[in-house]
Amino acid sequence: MAKASDLFIETLEAEGVEYVFGIPGEENLDFLDSLSRSEKIKLILTRHEQAAGFMAATYGRFTGKTGVCLSTLGPGATNFVTSAAYAQLGGMPMMMITGQKPVKKSKQGRFQILDVVDMMGPITKYTHQIVASDNIPSKTREAFRLAEDEKPGAVHLELPEDIADEQTDEKPMIPQPARRAVAEEKAIWSAVESIEAATAPLLVVGAGANRKVTGNMLTALVEDFGIPFVTTQLGKGVVDERHPLFMGNAALSAGDFVHRAIEASDLIINVGHDVIEKPPFFMKDGGPTVIHVSFNRAEVDPVYFPQIEVVGDIGNALWQIKEKLSKQSHWDFSRMAFVKTKQNENLSEGEDDPRFPIYPQRLVKEVRNAMPDDGIICLDNGVYKIWFARNYPAYLPNTVLLDNALATMGAGLPSAMAANLVHPDKKIMAICGDGGFMMNSQELETAVRLKLNLTVLILNDSAYGMIRWKQANMGLKDWGLEYGNPDFVKYAESYGAFGHRVESSDSLSDILKHSLDTPGVHLIDCPVDYSENDEILNVNIKKLSAEI
Repeated sequence: MAKASDLFIETLEAEGVEYVFGIPGEENLDFLDSLSRSEKIKLILTRHEQAAGFMAATYGRFTGKTGVCLSTLGPGATNFVTSAAYAQLGGMPMMMITGQKPVKKSKQGRFQILDVVDMMGPITKYTHQIVASDNIPSKTREAFRLAEDEKPGAVHLELPEDIADEQTDEKPMIPQPARRAVAEEKAIWSAVESIEAATAPLLVVGAGANRKVTGNMLTALVEDFGIPFVTTQLGKGVVDERHPLFMGNAALSAGDFVHRAIEASDLIINVGHDVIEKPPFFMKDGGPTVIHVSFNRAEVDPVYFPQIEVVGDIGNALWQIKEKLSKQSHWDFSRMAFVKTKQNENLSEGEDDPRFPIYPQRLVKEVRNAMPDDGIICLDNGVYKIWFARNYPAYLPNTVLLDNALATMGAGLPSAMAANLVHPDKKIMAICGDGGFMMNSQELETAVRLKLNLTVLILNDSAYGMIRWKQANMGLKDWGLEYGNPDFVKYAESYGAFGHRVESSDSLSDILKHSLDTPGVHLIDCPVDYSENDEILNVNIKKLSAEI
């Protein structure tokens, strides 16, 4: 016989769990005691449950294995809601474990008690209250299976404190490997024949393509047949963006150079399409043929109704297409090449601009120059996400972590911390607006306590800058979006981190290099002026795109 909480920890160990992120409460004390005796799982104590959820989700994004986070009942569980939605929309396998008052007998009425299972229903793939200790192995196995199945996402288990204290004879279930179904041959041949008949085929790489193996197959398809490609924001880095056939990232909704490249195509091979992202193109009658290559069938709507669907394991489907496809002499990519030339002119404009606060394109260039090929940047949410999606070439998968699904503020720092835990040998940088940073800034203490090595670049304008910029573009008065900030250098130092302040554009390069090369947690306060967005994202694009 063993205590149920001991069995729960054993089931997590059987699933290969390395970390449990979170904040325990009174109702988790048996679980916490059992976890203290584990030799395989480390507790990462955070300062807020939301940050713990972001870290667990990011762990899942990097590894493909389920990240696990822990909270108590009531307010602890409600603090998981944003990170659950972040994982669910973003396709990141993540499990939340929450405590609960005794379910067999209770003497505390409804104090702190919410129906957490029901609350989690709309934002998870699976949510369940464990009502008997003997069910722990099967319910945990099912939760992990669903979290990692395509499309990955969030799951939730509630462990009441009286169940955690029960005795049981059950043993953990051992995970068994499963192979994904492959696309049928008729669908493959239909895709191949359509690609060969096209005049200017184009690959669009979406969120679902950002999986292991898929990148290798896509790279082979691009190189062997010379087919150009574009990416969505969550598809960045699947194929090396230094490749001459890279046509750009769909960072803007419409009107950018990448959309001109898409318009030049008569057939789109849409790999890993996910409706949670802003669509990189809209279908219409008489427009390009679209081949949908994904784990799941297309969700059809008025602007997306693919004529051909190749459904199954994406990597295998791309391999099958590559093996059957023949390069065609009538393919003509000259229009796309012209668009690419004009886009390069636009993206490089302003990279050496000396003005201060720093010009956005110069900022992106300095960060790219400072980061090694395998360095990882983790973006919070703000208009700078567009700058980096458009101007920062990703060389490897999962080296540009941004959230183009829930698009929540506050995730930049926690995701960088998780990146450092998974990849302690790589250079890691969180890039945050001052607003997003302050939403989870207390996790600087966690990063220092864990002796992490990471750089936090704060883009400081003392306002919710993206919304302020849009407010101005709508012709509305400048109102309701400004605030004060602490002295970020002193703020960092108060937690035991290193603080740096950028006082000229020319100084940023040296500060970035010093921070990335020196162990510890470094915070860089960098002033920005979001009014420059009009010049970068409106004036220049309209001026140059008019030529094409």
